[in-house]
Amino acid sequence: MIHYRTFRNTDPPGLVEVWNAAFTGRGAVRLPGCLWMEFFLFSKLYFDPEGLIIALADQQVVGFAWTGFGPNASESALDVRRGVVCLLGVAPSYRRQGIGSELLRHAEMYLRSRGSQQLCAGPRYPLNPYTFGLYGGSNSPGFLESDPLARPFFLHHGYTVESSCLVFQRSLQSPLNVVDGRFAAHRLRYEICTYPFRRTTWWQECVLGPVELYEYRLQDKLTGQSAARALLWEMETYVPSWKQHAVGIIDIAVAPQMRRQGLAKFLLTGMLRFLQDQFFNVVEVQLQADNTAGINLLRGLGFEQVDVGHVYRKSP
Repeated sequence: MIHYRTFRNTDPPGLVEVWNAAFTGRGAVRLPGCLWMEFFLFSKLYFDPEGLIIALADQQVVGFAWTGFGPNASESALDVRRGVVCLLGVAPSYRRQGIGSELLRHAEMYLRSRGSQQLCAGPRYPLNPYTFGLYGGSNSPGFLESDPLARPFFLHHGYTVESSCLVFQRSLQSPLNVVDGRFAAHRLRYEICTYPFRRTTWWQECVLGPVELYEYRLQDKLTGQSAARALLWEMETYVPSWKQHAVGIIDIAVAPQMRRQGLAKFLLTGMLRFLQDQFFNVVEVQLQADNTAGINLLRGLGFEQVDVGHVYRKSP
């Protein structure tokens, strides 16, 4: 008989076993033990044991659902009005017994009991209180299609796709041949500078705090003003799974008044050339599926789509 309860301090070893058995897609880290789970998940200031629902068979953990909330508009505190199921996994030998459905029911009950008026599934910034660094790759794209059970499961339980995110990768061993007539003028005016990224909100610190981020800025040589920027982090947690050293580029942004001048292309090209001289093998970037200009930019730089993530929303 399957028993359901909330998290206890003795659960992490069992959670690790279920994680490694249930999350075998390309976007999930293989956990070597409890340390990464403690560092990336349990250490969150807002971790609530009642939001982690455990399924047990004869006192053995066989499944779990991990829930949470997003931030308020200023990203200075939690906003419980929008809840999210960040993870839901069942050990393969216990599937097709209704355990996943029951875990989801308990997860929804918890979120509603805390005040959630809208229920989502699949973490995507800013609605990603957990999983960054352990699931999703370079960022939080929602639940990935490389986990084939997620989409039919949530659609069956009354969820619909709210948004989609495309996952792109580029081998850093491939030649980088970029020709753009605007680059000569850009090289005279701008320089690429690297700084440790200083998180500006409480929520950024909570979500991104476990990893070391670097900010690459395209700065005007005369004024020092930033025309574009991108954040980069070394995806060390994915090395055991991917068998290669990867970096993630997130939050690519160009100043509104400087757009349509090829500055994002110039910045990314410079970053790729720098990374090719390091020991990294692959770089990953994620973009919303409706960001046509960004997608065309990545493809023009040799990126290929390797996955797609979806955020699901519970239908009224």
